[in-house]
Order: sequence, then structure tokens, then C-alpha cells
Amino acid sequence: MGRGKAMPAENRDHVSHAEGAANETHYRLEGAGPPLALIHGVGLDLTMWDAQAEALAPHFQVIRYDLLGHGESGDPPGERSLGDFVGQLAALLDALGHDRVALAGFSIGALIARAFALAHGDRLTKLALLYGVYKRSPEQDAAILARIAQAEREGPRALIEAAMERWFSPAFRAANPPVIAQIRRRLESNRPGAFLKAYRIFGRSEAEMAAYTGAIDCPCLVAAGEKDPGSTPEMARALAADVPGARLAVLPGHRHLGPLEDPAPFNALLLDFLAG
Repeated sequence: MGRGKAMPAENRDHVSHAEGAANETHYRLEGAGPPLALIHGVGLDLTMWDAQAEALAPHFQVIRYDLLGHGESGDPPGERSLGDFVGQLAALLDALGHDRVALAGFSIGALIARAFALAHGDRLTKLALLYGVYKRSPEQDAAILARIAQAEREGPRALIEAAMERWFSPAFRAANPPVIAQIRRRLESNRPGAFLKAYRIFGRSEAEMAAYTGAIDCPCLVAAGEKDPGSTPEMARALAADVPGARLAVLPGHRHLGPLEDPAPFNALLLDFLAG
């Protein structure tokens, strides 16, 4: 299926694999069953979820898509806000004919998923907030603002090597050059302006989230990597404490891209939460 219209409603319940575009959003569907939407991290694309889609497709209809300005999705003109990404997801679910879904977001995807839950809570069955930021310290705020300034000054490619160090363990980088090269190529292929529009949201994440009030009232999982230096376990603990009834998980040894580096325990955690 090419970049055409969303799938006809009569075909959606029996999907094994489909790909298309709706409202300039490139998406991929795999599996059949209750719908589950996955939101990738900044600078990446829907292929970030390859290992998760393989594990989850026997149980769910997995919906993964490229964020605005990422991968094969469109890059609308003007500055980007968190609300633009929330609206993108709502429009995609409408086009696919899904009133309610389970939702999992990684990194900036966790910000989008949390905002979506506050704006459209009646559309969610379950919510997984994975390796996301929450209530940064002044020092952590300064670090992300410095990276944004560097990207604006030198271009987004200037951030890649430091990102590799934050995202993957030294042992994994040494043992898996093809994977690291693939992620590096993905980051190098980003449209600089589109990347910066999304990346700036990290710098003002608390202000962006302040527009969303209310409470998360569906079952919620909050997860972090034990050794993630940016989206820290302390952030996950604080977020889980602020979401009534949330389940907290800190995955041993994981840095930021633990779902890619070490997918088996991550997939088991996600499947246990979503299927429970």
C-alpha cells in the first residue's frame, strides 16, 4: 500500500501489514487485535519500533507512524508546538477509524502521549510513558538548552556523537557498529529545520505541558532506563508518583535507547502491562 488514503474501515480489523499516509502522516499497521499506537523519539522515525512491532503484532494491531517533520511525514510550515503533535495523533486515529487505543510514547513521544492523555483521555485504554523527561532540575534545563543552542548554531549533526554516547552503552556501541551506523544515518538524514522545531519542545517542555490540565485516569506505566542520563530514573519516579495508580519500572543497565539496545526485557514489560 503506498502513500495514499487511510485504509477502508472494513479492512482494519484483519490487518497483517499495511502502509500508507493520512493527512500527510506516514504510518504502518502490523498485526490484528486491539489497537496500539507507538510514538517514536525526536530525530528518529517509526523504524525505531521494529523489535517492539515484531513482539506486539501477534497480540495487537500495532500503529506506528512518523512524527511531523520526521521520516516520510509532512513538515507543515511555521514553528512547532506540542499541540501540533497531539493533533497529528488525533487526526491519524480518526482517519484509521479508531475511537480508543492503547498508547505508548518514547522520549518526546512520552511528552506527546502524556499531553494526549490529558486532552483526549476518553480515547485511551492504557498509557505507557517510556524514557521521558519530567520536572528537570535547573542543571538539566541548562544542559538541554545548551544542546539546542549548539544545534541552532552548528546544525543538528553537531549533536549526533554525544547522542550516541547518551543513548547506547559503550559495550553495545563497540559490539554493534552496523546498528550504530544505521541510527547515525537516520539522524544525518533529518531535515534540519524540522528537527529543530521538534527539539525546541524539549527546552520548553514544562511550559508546553502547562497547557494541559486534568488527570490521567487510565492504567499507566512509567518506565526509565537505570543509566539514562537525560530521562533519568528520578524523573520516572517523580512522574509515577504524580499519576495515581501508575506502575513504575526501571530497567537495569538501560541507557536512553534501551528499547533498541536490549529489547527483550523492554518488550516483556510492555506486553505484560498492555495485555494484563
